[in-house]
Amino acid sequence: MFTGIVQGKAPLVAIDEKSNFRTHVVKFPAELLPGIETGASVANNGCCLTVTKIEGDEISFDLMKETLRLTNLGDLQPGDYVNLERAAKFGDEIGGHLMSGHIITVAEIAKIFTSENNHQIWFRIHDKQLMKYILHKGFIGIDGISLTIGDVVNNRFCVHLIPETLERTTLGKKRLGQRVNIEIDSQTQAIVDTVERVLAQKEREQVVSQQPETFMEECAINEER
Repeated sequence: MFTGIVQGKAPLVAIDEKSNFRTHVVKFPAELLPGIETGASVANNGCCLTVTKIEGDEISFDLMKETLRLTNLGDLQPGDYVNLERAAKFGDEIGGHLMSGHIITVAEIAKIFTSENNHQIWFRIHDKQLMKYILHKGFIGIDGISLTIGDVVNNRFCVHLIPETLERTTLGKKRLGQRVNIEIDSQTQAIVDTVERVLAQKEREQVVSQQPETFMEECAINEER
């Protein structure tokens, strides 16, 4: 599990490209190296990846076909930066919200508004079915960052970023059209899905309860004919 509080951003120094498979080598900041070992989980742009190799401060991660399909990690080139978060430990402060590191989709940056001390980014979700989980003032994970959702309009939503977030993460350097990883809040998803199931069940029960009356009405019409 992760908290959505990015602990550092680091450069991608090498990529080993194969058919539907990639190995990323990331140069870790010194403060994230203590205790790291092969098999550890680290969020890269919010996507939970497993450490496969350690050579000094250069840490390797393997990315399979599904990861490349669902995330923006396949868009990256050497020199690009990723947001990093080590897996949370028992007793750690949950400064953002609990996140699994399972990316559900990507969003495209549609608009960027900048003022002296504020930064607003609008994102576009192409799968409109997912918008039911994106609610005003709800939680969302964007490239591994726990953020509060601002306005929501059709298949777009925005977030407001403070200078600290812009400095600590990669969002401060994002440009129009670039893609970001999206993890929806698991509690929001559970509530929305539960409400949908309950309403669907009630609708089915209502249809069944009305069937006898409908049957009698049809019989009466047939007799009149």
